[in-house]
Amino acid sequence: MDLQMLAFVTVVEEQSFTRAAEKLHISQPAISQHIQNLEQRLEVKLLDRTSKYVRLNRAGEVVYHHAKEILNRYQLMRRLIEDLKTEASGPLHIGASFTFGEYLLPHIVAAFRRQYPQIQPSITIENTHHVLEEVSRGHLDIGIVEGLSIPEKDVLVIPFAEDTMVLVAASQHPLASKGFATREDLEQECWIVREPGSGTREMTDYVWKTFHIRPKTVIEYATTQVIKESVEAGLGISLLSIWAVRKEQMCDALRTIRFTEAPIQRKFSIVLRKSDFQPKSIQLFKQFLLENTLRPPHQW
Repeated sequence: MDLQMLAFVTVVEEQSFTRAAEKLHISQPAISQHIQNLEQRLEVKLLDRTSKYVRLNRAGEVVYHHAKEILNRYQLMRRLIEDLKTEASGPLHIGASFTFGEYLLPHIVAAFRRQYPQIQPSITIENTHHVLEEVSRGHLDIGIVEGLSIPEKDVLVIPFAEDTMVLVAASQHPLASKGFATREDLEQECWIVREPGSGTREMTDYVWKTFHIRPKTVIEYATTQVIKESVEAGLGISLLSIWAVRKEQMCDALRTIRFTEAPIQRKFSIVLRKSDFQPKSIQLFKQFLLENTLRPPHQW
């Protein structure tokens, strides 16, 4: 591994020469020397450094992006070599959008770990756009996202399960007792929605456009849990995955409202970086998803 690049990337991510030295278990002068040698190799200064901060300059931003890619490639090579020698083991970096990540992925990972205890998953929960970006850069091994249209420019997208979206309101909401809502009803309501870039927001925008709904009031939140709490408190209505509201429906905290006869559906998709080689851990997790997702949890 290129120790100069590793030292540089670690200083950038830790924002400190001291913390980088501690993380890599080497001295601070050694860290400084590695970065100085890298700057001499590239014939350009990479960091703006004072007694208060360490910051990337424009050249440093370019080098950081590519150095991170190189280090990820090196780790991938090591994992592929290990796969040839031993059973599947080691780290597995999983990214998921909020609906799948919060309501399905924990159960799937627990079942996967029972079958493959030597694999050590770590999970990142972000919106669909961010997960796609991190997989394409190689920062995540595999992603699971939701949405109607997922760009495939730098990644391989494999749709593998359907998700049904439902309109929900608090159990005491007037529309909950009515059971069915007209377009005029929905336009008068406060809609509580996810931020742009999330798969759930994409579906909400799709519903507004398809059914010609122009909401009077819209409130954005960054997490589904806050949206559910707000709807339950009577602040408004929201379009959410049926997986996200199943517990609230069971205890009658939230109720679904019909506004169309046909179900509103989208796909859950596996996202992988385009590559001829995948470590065994990624292959096994992908296969586990294809075979087990959306079966009852007790069957995983």
